[in-house]
Amino acid sequence: MILKYYSLTENILKKNNFFLLYGNNEGLKNEITYKIIKNNQTLKYDENEVLNNQDHFYENATTSSLFDNNKTIIVKRATDKILRIVEEVLNKNNSETCIILNANALEKRSKLRTFFEKEKKVICIAFYPDNEQTLSKLAYNFFTEKKIIISQADINLIISKCNGDRSSLLNELVKIENFAAGGRKISTENICKLINLSENHSVSELIDNCLIKNKKKIMLIINENNFSNEDCILITRTFLIKSKKILALSQQYKINQNIDLTISSARPPIFWKDKEIVMQQIYKWTPKKISTLIYKLNELELNIKKNMNNSIHLICDFILEQSST
Repeated sequence: MILKYYSLTENILKKNNFFLLYGNNEGLKNEITYKIIKNNQTLKYDENEVLNNQDHFYENATTSSLFDNNKTIIVKRATDKILRIVEEVLNKNNSETCIILNANALEKRSKLRTFFEKEKKVICIAFYPDNEQTLSKLAYNFFTEKKIIISQADINLIISKCNGDRSSLLNELVKIENFAAGGRKISTENICKLINLSENHSVSELIDNCLIKNKKKIMLIINENNFSNEDCILITRTFLIKSKKILALSQQYKINQNIDLTISSARPPIFWKDKEIVMQQIYKWTPKKISTLIYKLNELELNIKKNMNNSIHLICDFILEQSST
């Protein structure tokens, strides 16, 4: 059954416990996921974990205990490969276990998407990228609620930094809220410093060259810059944002096989001076490879947060490894 994300009422949540959330708007998917799971105990799987240990997943998805009442199971990076297991679980699923499949963009011919759209006992919700108008409204409402005075020009500046990513926007808004909490004035200069707008060039250049596997240039950038432990989180987050954009573009290129059409139809638009390097990145990375990279980047971010003192070695080793494969 197809639903819009804004139609997901409490009444629908009470009657349904099987969801497919697909699309590239991870920020909005996260918001809806939190709305679904509430305070339930949550178990998280990657699809590969499910496929490699089906019995374990099946047992968790179809049984309950005194300790696991009202639990939620989330399966990330779901694809058509999991459909057979989904059908089996649906037939045996108990009403106390909620299952959420989180998938990237799925084509209309996807068997998983078709099943969830046609089956009445499950919910299918698409999540398309936010446009600038939507993000601007989110930012405006945030600042209004927090009683923070800020100009529309500065709101536009913040949005331009976030590359259409709702999660990035919310992170930047929280930074500004914390800064304003001390009674400090929100100026354009302060915003540029808070959202790292003025010092991102080396980071962006480093990642772009990694994505085209230019190892010589990567070594030059690493040697010329004195990155700190704190910079490693920025590098990882920027790497994730760029990788997700390349994933969306590579998926489109796989469909249309027209690189010029893929570049010209990109949203948000690709700046003219970046078109050549983005083309190279699309040619270098298939949807499957870039999806694997995104998974590794998430693992890397967790590892860096656990080992901040060793973060520079971790990020440099990772970048050099990716540029060599």
